[in-house]
This record gives sequence, structure tokens and C-alpha cells, in this order.
Amino acid sequence: MSKHTADSKSESAPSPVSVFRKAGVVRPFGPVTLLKLGRAVAGNGLGLAGTWGAAVARFPKRVAVIDDRGSLTYRELDERSNALADSLAREGIGEGDGVALMARNHSGFIVAAVAVTKLGAHALLINTSFSGRQLKEVCEREGAKMMILDEEFSELVDRSGFKVPRMLAWVEGTSAPTGVDTIEHAIDRGSRSKRRAPKEMGKLVILTSGTTGTPKGAARGAAHIDVPVGLLERVPYKSGWRVHDAAPLFHFWGLSQFLIILLMGNTAVLTRRFEAKSFLDVLKHHECDAAIVIPVMLTRALSLPKETLDSYDLPHLKVVAASGSSLPGELATAWMDAFGDNLYNIYGSTEVSLVSIATPEDMRAHPHTSGRPAATTTVKLLDELGKEVPAGTTGRIFAGNSMLFDGYTGGGNKEVIDGLMSTGDVGYLDDEGRLVIEGRDDEMIVSGGENVFPKEVEDCLVNHPAVAEAACVGVDDPEFGTRLRAFVSVYGPVSEADLKDHVKAHLARFKVPREVVFLEEIPRNATGKILKRELAEWQEA
Repeated sequence: MSKHTADSKSESAPSPVSVFRKAGVVRPFGPVTLLKLGRAVAGNGLGLAGTWGAAVARFPKRVAVIDDRGSLTYRELDERSNALADSLAREGIGEGDGVALMARNHSGFIVAAVAVTKLGAHALLINTSFSGRQLKEVCEREGAKMMILDEEFSELVDRSGFKVPRMLAWVEGTSAPTGVDTIEHAIDRGSRSKRRAPKEMGKLVILTSGTTGTPKGAARGAAHIDVPVGLLERVPYKSGWRVHDAAPLFHFWGLSQFLIILLMGNTAVLTRRFEAKSFLDVLKHHECDAAIVIPVMLTRALSLPKETLDSYDLPHLKVVAASGSSLPGELATAWMDAFGDNLYNIYGSTEVSLVSIATPEDMRAHPHTSGRPAATTTVKLLDELGKEVPAGTTGRIFAGNSMLFDGYTGGGNKEVIDGLMSTGDVGYLDDEGRLVIEGRDDEMIVSGGENVFPKEVEDCLVNHPAVAEAACVGVDDPEFGTRLRAFVSVYGPVSEADLKDHVKAHLARFKVPREVVFLEEIPRNATGKILKRELAEWQEA
């Protein structure tokens, strides 16, 4: 019998003070700084505005953000956000209003999000890969009164038919189009004086990925200390680091890690676009101590020619935190073999926040694991009747912590049993108490009476040396009810028969895909998640 049950949590939660002291967050400050710190948290809570204010109080002269156009200190960014908030208020934006923000990773995104929440308004974070229809639908549903966007998305918004006042966060050339306002102009005409805190703090409305349906809004207000404690207890971040947050800021993963950057008083290094070689260049040039990524970024980096990879020595890089989509086990091993044992696989979601963390040691022992539950999170694996399953048995994953969301802004919620919320995934706990994700509970297919989880087959295909990426979906079949169709992008020559034989050699015969489709690239959204809906609708030309 396993020494672990399917209900897993650290035996005792760590002391927040000890965790923060180890990370360098807790340190002696003068009485003036402590007063400012207390006022920032008391006025704005631990959401974006409050965490931001606390960082400004502690580290006003420290560089907060380095982006494609330079660097700004915490004080400079704070004053810019005050000025923008003042101008937005003059435009009629106030408590409870919605402001859509569609921007890539740069300081303008930060200034806009902070300014909106300082007004008590809600920032609706738009996925930069949304179609015009999706954009219009979510903005109308969330009641956005204004849109702040990068210039490159102007044409998309025009086509969407969504009409509200606009303001550009990023201008492609040296000046904005005639008649279009920009946040730079708004900052110039606004007051940089400290603003009075609103009666109720503004929220960040984070949208689900929409890979299988209409994106849903999940509002995030005040954070809770348990979440950073759970992360920092396992991931060795230190105050004063330079952190390349390459994950999209509009997504929960990239945004949550930016909040950790604020909490630590670190410097965020941002780039508007990801390109594999440029990613490594940024880490090397800025001597980054940490990187926040989605797994496909590591895949792209490792696909560079060997002589290119061998030319990069990254001695400063201590933590690479990956989340947002599935991390294939072979990818974890390949990255650590190339750049050292600095990879941490973080499992969570927009709805349930932090669930589990896999350390480099965990992934060396079990490359496919999502690690052990965070110290501040309870995890249980339940069957269809809501009963716990034995260790080693597949079950639905439920998690509980202080940051479960309150429900979707358009109505509805995730299933909750005894205070624990469904993650939407299925998996099991191994003999060492490590969580292994087998797939989404709504992606399981029944083929010829056998249950098949696509993720297991995808991981097997990616383990073939010729396969770069893989995705599997269920399609209708007149004989078996449903059959598995695999899509792959490859590095070099390989046949459909070769890949079927590879799966057959490693998995049960009923898990072998009935067909393998070769694509130049697997379709993904801006957060790196595979667009299975597009693959399910694929038709051979």
C-alpha cells in the first residue's frame, strides 16, 4: 500500500515571516517607509494597486520595469499611473466601471492596469489572440466603457464593431494616428499627485483561454498572503532579482508572477514579442536571475541549432518557472540538461490559483509530474460520485486554498465539493505523493469501450526524436464510436507508420492513433495552449 493517500497537503503550513525573511522580502525599514507601506496596503488591499503601492513605498528608486523602450523606476511608474488615472477620471471612468486592456508586455500595460484599479474601476484583460467576435462578445458582456490598446490591434477592434472611446498604450511609429488619444498624452495632461484610495478596490478580470468555447471572465480582487507563501516556500526567488516575465501579462500566469515581482521588489524585464533566440539574448544581456515562461517557449528555444544553444552560458539564471499549459516531461529533462537544474513546473489555473509545484529534483525523478501540492493548498482526487480514490488511481483533481475565485463574471462557477474546487483535470498521486496530470476531464474519449486520455498519447509522441509538438483529439467513428486523431509537427522525416509503431511500443494498443496528420505548426493561442477546437474541426484539404 502506498504511504500517500489521494488527499495530499503539506503536514504543516510554513510561517509567512520565515518564508519572506528567507526570500529577502522582510527586512528593516525606517518608520517613514513603514508608514507608507501600511497606508498602501490599508487603502488598496493586496490586489494590484495595494501590492504596487507597497513596492513603491519600499523601493521607490529601484528599477521596476525594463522593456523595449528603456527602464523606469517604481516611483516613475507610480507617478505615471497617477497621472493616467487622473486623466481617465476626467474622461468619466470611476468606481465599478470596466476598462478593456488589450496590450502586449510593456510598461504601458502596467501603468494602465494600475491606473484603472486605482480608480476603483475594473481592468478587463483581453487576450491578444482573440478574434474580433470574441473581443466584442466579452467587452459587451463585461460592460467595458473604454478600451486601452496597442496600435496594432486597432484594425481588429474596428472590424469587431465594438465602439467605445479608445486610448493607445503603444504606438508603432513616432506619433499616434491623427485624432487618437494615447496614454502618453493622458499622462502629460494629468496630475502626478498621489490619489485617494477608492471605497472599493478595482479588480482585474482575467479571461479563460477560450480554447474549447467562449472565453469566461474571472475577477481577481484582493490577493491573500497564502499564495506567495506557497510559491516562495518551494521556489527560491530572492528580493532584488531581475526577472524576465516572458509569459503574457493578460494571462493569470504572467500576471500572478508580476505580482510576485512587485512583492519581492524585483525588476521585471519585458519584451512585446517572443522569439526563441531573442529570449536567450534577453536572459544573457540583462543577466536575468529568473524567467517566467509558458512551456512552448522552452520548446522553441530548444529547437534552435545546437551550435546556437551551445553559445549561451547563463550563469545568473537560477529559476525558470513554467506554467500555463502542459509541460512534456522530455522537455523538462532537455532544458535542464542544456541550462542546469533550474526548472520549476507550476500547476494551477485562473479559477483555483496555485495547486502544486514540481522542483527540478521532482522532475529528474518523474519527468511528467506536476509536483507536490503547495504548502498552502489542499488537493484531493475524487471519483464521479465525489468520493476519494486510492493513491495511484486516476481521479478528478480538486483543490482548496485562500484564492479560489468567486465565479465567472457572466454567471456560473466550477464544481465545488466540501470547499474544494474542480481544476477540470484528471490525474493521480504517485508513491512519493507527486501529482501526475493525465489530461482534461472533458477531453477523455471512449474508443471501442476503452478510456483514452489524449495527453498520455501526446507525451508519448513528443518523446519520439523526430516530433517537435503533438496534439490528439477524438473524432467520430462509425465502428468505434470515437477514434483518436493525432496532429504532429516534426523536425525531420518520419512516417505515419513509424509514429504509430512508436506509440504501440510504449502504450496499450487501443491508445494508438487511428491516423496521424502532419502540420507545419500546432495551432496555439497567445498563452501557449493548443487550440483543440480548431483541430477537432480540421478537414483535409
